[in-house]
Amino acid sequence: MKILAIDTTSGACSAALYDQGAVCERFFRAERDHTRRLLPMVDEVLAEAGIALSQVDALAVSRGPGSFTGLRIAISFAQGLAFASDKPVIPVSSLAALAAGAVREHEHWKNAPVLAALDARMQEVYWGVYRSDVPHDSLLPEAVSSPEAVVEQLQAAGLVGSGAPLYAAGPGLHYPALGALENVETVLASDIQARDIAELAAGLWARNEAVSADQLEPIYLRNEVTWKKRERIRAR
Repeated sequence: MKILAIDTTSGACSAALYDQGAVCERFFRAERDHTRRLLPMVDEVLAEAGIALSQVDALAVSRGPGSFTGLRIAISFAQGLAFASDKPVIPVSSLAALAAGAVREHEHWKNAPVLAALDARMQEVYWGVYRSDVPHDSLLPEAVSSPEAVVEQLQAAGLVGSGAPLYAAGPGLHYPALGALENVETVLASDIQARDIAELAAGLWARNEAVSADQLEPIYLRNEVTWKKRERIRAR
């Protein structure tokens, strides 16, 4: 199984090649120039793995949520490669990838719930809760909420305040309401990486969750009206 994965969801850009469990990756933290950097990264990981794009079984890409511009770049790039190579695409939750990367870097987080949080701006966060034994599916529906609402839902689900461990990762945790969660180990400096998208995609491939390039759609979680309002505010 060979999967080529890309990501530009947040303030970073990465490409990875998954081949039967082995992964090679290129990662660069940059707020801009994603479109210029992606193709050389893809060329490099394919060259390192010694395969051509035609030999890849599928492409994988973060489907969101995340930066509106970053998602559009990643989706468009993945669609272009998929159309050119006639390959299917495996959409992967960016929040699930964030949680998977945090668990990969912190061995003791395994088998406990991990709150993944991205800053959605406008005093809100994108968030989901994942376990390493069910890495593809959030224990609570992925959502965009105020930090206070996140805390309320975690408490209602018994994920905080019960004495059971909960870990948290992602830049969305900078809000005071989330930073004040008791007995929760948090890591703000966590990135979404293509290597984690590729590894999650391998599991989704086994679940037959690949789609054709023309079926690939980003998941914003925010509705179109909200995004248009945000764009008008930026234009002032």
